Amino acid sequence: MVDSTLVEIVFHGRGGQGAVTAANLLVAAALKDGNKGVQAFPFFGAERRGAPVKAFARISEEEIHLRSEIYNPDVVIVLDESIMDIVDVIHGLKENGKILINTTKKPGDFSFSKKYGTAVVDATGIALKHELLVGGIPVVNTPILGAIPKVLEKVTLKSIQSTIKGKWKGELADRNVKATEDAYKQVEVSF
Repeated sequence: MVDSTLVEIVFHGRGGQGAVTAANLLVAAALKDGNKGVQAFPFFGAERRGAPVKAFARISEEEIHLRSEIYNPDVVIVLDESIMDIVDVIHGLKENGKILINTTKKPGDFSFSKKYGTAVVDATGIALKHELLVGGIPVVNTPILGAIPKVLEKVTLKSIQSTIKGKWKGELADRNVKATEDAYKQVEVSF
């Protein structure tokens, strides 16, 4: 678990997968868990579906005064494993950093797993199971959020689910909450 006062998180994904929404929901949940300082903000390149997207989140027990991008994250969250072929997702990851990847692979399948804490979850499979689709494409942000409490102690599954229920209503909220539960149970962690 990452336990420093300030935790910096970088989400890597593709446009349309919900990386920006995931960062926003994560900090809203962290606020519910008593953290006093939170920030979430996107970084866009080509603003189109499928293009690489980064989103940033900071969580702290104190007010946050930083206003820059995150260059040395404590945690990296990869919403689309294929992005790792074109983006060096571990660039700048702190020495004791953690990485959470949406994949069907095992943590030890990644060469960096000996250096960084590695967690994996099949967020795409979970999104498909719960019919979390936009234009037929799986939206993996809520499944990946369900796995985060196993990587980061500053946020609980209960607060993530409460935040989801505040954003969506009815059956859509229920499907997203169930996806977080599945991810929480299925995530494999090697640290």
